[in-house]
Amino acid sequence: MTTPAHVAIIMDGNGRWAKARGLPRLAGHRAGVEALRKTVRAAPGLGISYLTVYAFSSENWSRPKSEVSDLMGLLKLFIRRDLAELHQNGVRVRIIGDKAGLQPDIRDLLDEAEQLTLHNRSLTLVIAFNYGGRDEIVRAARKLAAAVASGEIDSDAITAERFAGALDTADIPDPELVIRTSGELRLSNFLLWQAAYAELVFLPCYWPDFSREHLADALRDFAGRERRFGGLAPQNVAL
Repeated sequence: MTTPAHVAIIMDGNGRWAKARGLPRLAGHRAGVEALRKTVRAAPGLGISYLTVYAFSSENWSRPKSEVSDLMGLLKLFIRRDLAELHQNGVRVRIIGDKAGLQPDIRDLLDEAEQLTLHNRSLTLVIAFNYGGRDEIVRAARKLAAAVASGEIDSDAITAERFAGALDTADIPDPELVIRTSGELRLSNFLLWQAAYAELVFLPCYWPDFSREHLADALRDFAGRERRFGGLAPQNVAL
């Protein structure tokens, strides 16, 4: 079975999961963290080398302050509680998104997770935090514009490959499979550049109910698809 090296997941439906059970939204987010733990543990055994998860979008700041505070607290708890296990299991943590927009304590915690696990190789866990695909593209364009203005590079030398190198994911292969839970059928500003040739799988289950079996089913779905990248013959790897 052809297994994608990089799987990205939009972890959607925590609040609706909680509402369906008469629970506060925070209970749904807590259950979502547990689903994330299980998925990270399962990924290497299924042949996945890179797992990117949409943890907090740049649009999530518009949610009630109490919910944003709860989400920040859960992030801190996840890093503090799970970092040792991630490191022990050879998981490398990478953060993508606008770190400049985060509180110093959050930023320091994320930096610590990246530095501690820098040389791990069993799985790269990419956490998209304060992330938006459009914002990432704008920041990359500004970076290249500054390089042109300073004379570091010539504008004619800017190619798609060079632009990709200015993105947050410069050292990460593009995802071959994007999974979204909760039944919603959209990318919601997630990895807009990187997912250009990704296969999409939309699942009706809410994220807290996501299991190893759901992930394995999505991988089987992926294996049954033909990936031609604009050509006529199927290809086994992403461009």
